[in-house]
Amino acid sequence: MEILDETGISDCVLALRRGELVILPTDTVYGLGARALDEAAVRKIFVAKGRPETHPLIVHVQGMADARELVEEWPEIATAFAEVYWPGPLALILPRSSRVPDAVTGGGPTVALRSPAHPLAQELLRALGEPIAAPSANRYQTLSPTRLSHIDDALAKHVTYALDGGPSERGIESTVLDLSGDGPRVLRPGSITLEMLRVIDPRTELANTVQETGIRASPGLDRKHYAPRTPLFVLDNTALLERLAGKEVCAVVHFSARENFATTEVGTSKRDAPHVFFEVPKDARGYAHALFATLHDADAAHVAAILVESPPTTDEWLGVRDRLTRAANSENESTKGKSE
Repeated sequence: MEILDETGISDCVLALRRGELVILPTDTVYGLGARALDEAAVRKIFVAKGRPETHPLIVHVQGMADARELVEEWPEIATAFAEVYWPGPLALILPRSSRVPDAVTGGGPTVALRSPAHPLAQELLRALGEPIAAPSANRYQTLSPTRLSHIDDALAKHVTYALDGGPSERGIESTVLDLSGDGPRVLRPGSITLEMLRVIDPRTELANTVQETGIRASPGLDRKHYAPRTPLFVLDNTALLERLAGKEVCAVVHFSARENFATTEVGTSKRDAPHVFFEVPKDARGYAHALFATLHDADAAHVAAILVESPPTTDEWLGVRDRLTRAANSENESTKGKSE
């Protein structure tokens, strides 16, 4: 994998036209891209990620004009959402047209479409003149990359070029909104919140966001997803302090004052080394921006567990809590009743 700056757009276009894979920056996370209408190229994405073929991909387009060509019908409600949130971190699900390969949709009847806000992603789409299918550039169920340094070596060997666009602005994947039924349904929460979507259509609801069998309606519906190698637990402060008093060395992801955990410093327990602390922003958008980068760093700290201070339960935090819930090691018997 060769890393390129903005001057490498033409090289990426040539690679895509040859049916190869490229990594591109988006406003959410880095994506693993192929020409969306080239079914053989799209199937390479599944091989590179180790991703089941029943999981659909999001197709990235410049805007509504390109999106209309990929669906059976473009309803007025799609225009209403796209006019406000495109380009941006919102994917819209609509009935697919016959132009869209089965590999893109996981064999399902709908396609997810998004116009990314990152300038390099838009420039690449303009230069290519075609839509790009691009899930997150990570191995299946692992942490998403918000910097090129997060790209796994096993995935990188399948990639010709990677465009370096700097740290991702949003930091978590897009909100996925299903418009194929009777009313808008959020299948994957993200930084575009329910409250924001209900301004456009008050009927918008949060659907069941877990689907573990069959053809998926959206990416990101596995119960386990976005997970580090190190076991991760989301704990309230009482449970977190109890865990820190034990023998294991842990990484702590927190947003409340560091002093809250001062009683667990090295010397007060039987640990051989102190815990490792990672402070993240207190606001939902700042937290989301820092989340995956922080978890990558915590995963590299070689600790027994990653302990995450439970974030607020308000609507704006729904996307963050969704990622943490899927990343958590909920099967660990010692934390049942404590993790969220």
